[in-house]
Amino acid sequence: MEKHLFTIEANELIADGTMKLPLAADDSNFVADGEFVDVSIPGYYLRRPLSFCDTWPGHIVLIYKMVGEGTKKLGTMLPGETLEILTGLGYDPDACKESALLVAGGLGAAPLYTLCKKLKAQGKKVTVVLGFNKADEIVLADEYKALCDCLAIATLDGSVGTKGFVTDAIAAIKPEFDYFYTCGPMVMMKAVCNTLETGGEASLEERMGCGAGFCYGCSVHTASGTKRICKDGPVFKKEDILW
Repeated sequence: MEKHLFTIEANELIADGTMKLPLAADDSNFVADGEFVDVSIPGYYLRRPLSFCDTWPGHIVLIYKMVGEGTKKLGTMLPGETLEILTGLGYDPDACKESALLVAGGLGAAPLYTLCKKLKAQGKKVTVVLGFNKADEIVLADEYKALCDCLAIATLDGSVGTKGFVTDAIAAIKPEFDYFYTCGPMVMMKAVCNTLETGGEASLEERMGCGAGFCYGCSVHTASGTKRICKDGPVFKKEDILW
C-alpha cells in the first residue's frame, strides 16, 4: 500500500445515513478499479476501510455509511480538512471477455462503478444488479443507468424493482455474461458466488488494524491458505474463497 494525503472537497448526505466524500489528493496515480482505501480518522486508532466509487486525476470520491463512532466522526468533517489514506488493490477487468455481470449490495455499488466505466471503455456489455433494503437507501442508480447496458434493482421491502434479494433480480432478468464481479455483505456475496456458474470475483471487507498486512487482523481462509484482505486482496476469485 501507499500513503497519501487527501483534502476534503465536500461531505454531503445523499441517502439515509449515507455520505458522499469527494477528495483531492497529493498525487494522481493511486487507485485501481474496485479498490478500497484505508482512512485514518482523527482521534481514532484503527483506520476505516472504505470503497471509492469514482476517480479522475488527483481526485477520488468515497461513499460511506455512518454506522459507528468513527464514520460518524468522519461525517462531521468539513471541506478543507485533510485525511491520511492508504491505497490498495482492485478487480481484473480483463477477466471478462465480452459481457460482465456486476452485483452489488448496499454500498458495494460504490467500488463497482469505476469497474463498470472501465469495462464499457473496453467495449464490453455490462449488466448491473443492485440490492438495497428500501428505496431511500438507493445510491448510484442514475449513474449506472446512464452507463451500463441493463440495470436491475432489488429491494427487500419491494419498494423499488424486484422484491427480495439480488439473486431474485438475477433470476428475473436472466442476464447473459461470461464473468461476474460482486461487492457487498458477505452473506450476499456467498449467495451470488454459490448461485452463479461462471467465474467471478468478490471484494471482501473486514475491520482492519494496520492496513498494511502486519497485524493479520483482517485474515480470511482461502483455498490457498490464510490471506490478508488489506495486503492480498481485497478482491479474491470465487473459487479461492472458503465461505
